[in-house]
Amino acid sequence: MAEIKTGIFAKNVQKRLNRAQEKVLQKLGKADETKDEQFEQVVINFRRQESEGSRLQREMKTYISAIKGMQQASINLTQSLHEVYEPDWHGKEDIITIGKDCDALWEDFHNKVVDSTLLNLDEYLQRFPDLKARVAKRSRKLIDYDSARHHVETLQVSGMKNDRKMIKAEEELKKAQKVFDELNVGLQDELPTLWGSRVGFYIGTYKSVTSLETKFHREISLVSLKKRNT
Repeated sequence: MAEIKTGIFAKNVQKRLNRAQEKVLQKLGKADETKDEQFEQVVINFRRQESEGSRLQREMKTYISAIKGMQQASINLTQSLHEVYEPDWHGKEDIITIGKDCDALWEDFHNKVVDSTLLNLDEYLQRFPDLKARVAKRSRKLIDYDSARHHVETLQVSGMKNDRKMIKAEEELKKAQKVFDELNVGLQDELPTLWGSRVGFYIGTYKSVTSLETKFHREISLVSLKKRNT
């Protein structure tokens, strides 16, 4: 068991060394780099989408926190009004009843905003970490592919076309390409689909919030009218 772990560790270390060497050679212009400009734009869009979603989540949490703040402010105002009312003034006890009605509306508004927007946002953003990890893995596997390709090219130049090293190098190249292709195909499909879904999601979130706001203000205005008629 210890020997197996040591072998795996050594293999991983060698992979990292090969990648580091390949990246240095590419930066120095001594090795060509496989590029996919279309996919690079897809990744830029993906990162922008993640940033936008995180910002929307932060602002939604701030909005929901403000709702709770207004709810507490409404409770405090009701209590203050009840305390300053003289015992013989008309409508003193109605203030508490109306205050409870307002509190119930604030609580309902808060819960519905959480359920219809924040939870959906959390679920929406949960898709990004896995995709982000796969994008990073794709980059590593692309470097592995380039490294294996350059190794084969070097052996070909040296005239080792039928050598055992060449056979092994070609096998490693095929393996590296297969691993990369499997990752690449999935991401080429999933990332554009996710990017396209953002418009409907943002519109749905906006409509949900505005609809709940409209309903809340309509209902609490009736309670406020009742308060004025007390």
